[in-house]
Amino acid sequence: QVQLVESGGGLVQAGGSLRLSCAASGRTFSSNAMAWFRQAPGKEREFVAGISGSGSNTYYADFVKGRFAISRDNAKNTVYLQMNSLKPEDTAVYYCAARQTRFVSSREVDNDSWGQGTQVTVSS
Repeated sequence: QVQLVESGGGLVQAGGSLRLSCAASGRTFSSNAMAWFRQAPGKEREFVAGISGSGSNTYYADFVKGRFAISRDNAKNTVYLQMNSLKPEDTAVYYCAARQTRFVSSREVDNDSWGQGTQVTVSS
């Protein structure tokens, strides 16, 4: 497994921006597809965005397309989620996940390493 530590969450007003970071250690970072999931109170965890091991392919849930951007820096073993035009419904705990393959999966069960999560709260 790989160890993941998220940071960058916080409280922001609607329309604002945040950038989440996820630092990884433990196995060759570029061999891992990375993803962000989120879980709002009372809801199931859902896929937000994913990026392939090389960074050449990115995938987004429909509800964040055009607002969020996932990227990675393999030299720093870090993946990012830039979140713009935030809405109150984006309020959730955001989790970083890794998969021991270069190919992204939006299914929780396919991702074998998880961070502890970082809280994002968007006020109206």
